[in-house]
Amino acid sequence: MKRFDLEKIRNVALIGHGGSGKTSLGEAMLFASNTSKRLGKVDDDTSVLNFEPEEKSHKLTISTSVATFEYAKHKITLLDTPGYDVFLYDSVCALEAADSAILVVGADGEIKFEAEKMWARCIELNLPRSVFISKLDKDNTDFDATVAHLVDAFPDSTFVTVQRPIGAQSEFAGYIDLMKMKAFTFADESGKGAAGEIPAELADEAQAARDEMIETLVETDDTLMERFFEGDTISDEDLITALRKGIALNMFVPVTCGNSVAAVGTTALLDMITDSLPSPASGGPTVIEGANGEREFTADENGPLAAIVFKTISDPFAGRLNLFRVISGKMTPDASFWNATHETEERIGQMVSMVGKDTTQMTEAGPGDIFAVPKLKATRSGETFCDKKAGLKIPFPEPPESLMSFAVFAINKGDEDKMGQGLKRIIDEDPTLRLTREPQTHEMIVSCMGKLHIDINLERMKRKYNADVGLRTPKVPYRETIKGSTKVQGRHKKQSGGRGQFADTWIEIKPLKRGGDFEFVNKIVGGSIPRQYIPAVEAGVKERLLKGVIAGYPMVDVQVTLYDGKYHDVDSSEMAFKIAGSLGFKKGALECRPVLLEPVQEMIIRVPDENLGDVIGDLNSRRGRVLGMEPGTGVQEVKAHVPLSEVQAYAPDLRSMSSGRGTFSMHFDHYEEIPTQLAEKVISESKLEDEEE
Repeated sequence: MKRFDLEKIRNVALIGHGGSGKTSLGEAMLFASNTSKRLGKVDDDTSVLNFEPEEKSHKLTISTSVATFEYAKHKITLLDTPGYDVFLYDSVCALEAADSAILVVGADGEIKFEAEKMWARCIELNLPRSVFISKLDKDNTDFDATVAHLVDAFPDSTFVTVQRPIGAQSEFAGYIDLMKMKAFTFADESGKGAAGEIPAELADEAQAARDEMIETLVETDDTLMERFFEGDTISDEDLITALRKGIALNMFVPVTCGNSVAAVGTTALLDMITDSLPSPASGGPTVIEGANGEREFTADENGPLAAIVFKTISDPFAGRLNLFRVISGKMTPDASFWNATHETEERIGQMVSMVGKDTTQMTEAGPGDIFAVPKLKATRSGETFCDKKAGLKIPFPEPPESLMSFAVFAINKGDEDKMGQGLKRIIDEDPTLRLTREPQTHEMIVSCMGKLHIDINLERMKRKYNADVGLRTPKVPYRETIKGSTKVQGRHKKQSGGRGQFADTWIEIKPLKRGGDFEFVNKIVGGSIPRQYIPAVEAGVKERLLKGVIAGYPMVDVQVTLYDGKYHDVDSSEMAFKIAGSLGFKKGALECRPVLLEPVQEMIIRVPDENLGDVIGDLNSRRGRVLGMEPGTGVQEVKAHVPLSEVQAYAPDLRSMSSGRGTFSMHFDHYEEIPTQLAEKVISESKLEDEEE
């Protein structure tokens, strides 16, 4: 694709909750711009943007798709982002490459929490926004009610309606352009529409809406406002200028409408993108903190290089593909550039623009350009490319904390290596997936944002890397300890014809304070046990500690004192004393009132005020202890201690209780004794597992 002047570039993210119609709108824009020869549709698997098999089968966007195309002598790059909460970090990352965002909402008026989260992130980034109200042909839809819902959901934003629908639901026929005061009706799926006069029955309504629109737009300019209130006619050109200025300054948010599936309203939306949404130069200089202090980077191809990698895609055949956005400077193929994050040179072989999965070679890229680079060695999402001397790193959003964890295992014997490699590559693509190994249970643990998140990623892994992976609830890493003390003999004697085995030990077992782990004390005097055998006694005790004595879990918070014993000049050995130490500890620990400990998590839960009672009641039912509450603006922050076994699947439950608006984080805090009736259940289950093995 040829280079475009900076003012002719538009980078637009499509945001909104899942099912709102983002991908359908993107498909309609590709069709209306003649980029696609037919109107792609999600429901019949002809979508250009949802091209992954898992996206087709689940009918949802899993990861951000990029489409760069030409329209009206402008270059537009659409970033079609996921709308479901478990994939929302990918959408957050996409905003780092965008210069504006279009919130897509259905005309049913529903604005879900994912849309609210993305809107809030746009405000944090000071990103100009507009709204497209879609699905106006569906039953139970209402344009005015949806606008009212927008006002309620986002009270800090001013919305200005620039289009109104003609007809409603099954009678939806087009829209009125309040800028041009023309009606556009649609007889086919061309996306163009036929311009005509506003129907007489809608004329008064349209004029009132136009007056309201103008009253908002003229607030961008004192002179324009004065002319308006003096009764002067405001030209279409003045209105477009005011709209452009107001959007760039985030003074208001324009609202347009249509039906994406039939491409109704998409040409007008494309016109608004080119006429009114900002170019990469509109936001002013980008300030980046570097090793030598802050530096300003302007959108100048002759300036120093500053570029961000906002997404990584892994493919078993094409290798790794990194998506770049250039802020300043210029990049070319067959050249080396400095990855400041890894402090290493990366050689770029090819650069390609993308429309879904299709690519076109590029000869250079400058400020505002979004493109992909295949087969870089070390580069991942969130990393900075810049001049070597700059020593800077462009800020990038950190992945959210994982909300659920599952133990993973290879379904087919011998596929462990394939599973490991597949997981590594999937995690390269999705930083919200994390892989750890639980040292106590020896399980491989994948942490994720939810069940749908891990299920779809495992589907992709099986398809891409032929690794069939199963899931199960992770074992809770219980521990054992003691509540009493004892003195006990550990004796090992064996005679089998030749040299025998003999070791005799006396140990005292006491509990330590919680968190004391293990302490071994040597009080042997007079050589009752030779010095060289004492480490063997400790080793035998430690070995038994790892196995526990009641349920097979490691034992902690124990002190063992070796204070007496006997040995034989010929039959004693390190192995004999190790066995004696282990036998003595097992026998003594059973006399010390052994109990089971469970891990307790510290949780911080943020929920809307109206959900606080439900959340507190639910925590109580999970044996949780509320430690305190911190009120905020419309939300409450709850701090609690809750046993891990009770919150391994907390994420979907909180989502249900709070309509998706609740968030939480948790981390291990301490171990405490498990109630007797629950301990009995854990012990019996552990014994059953041992029998099965």
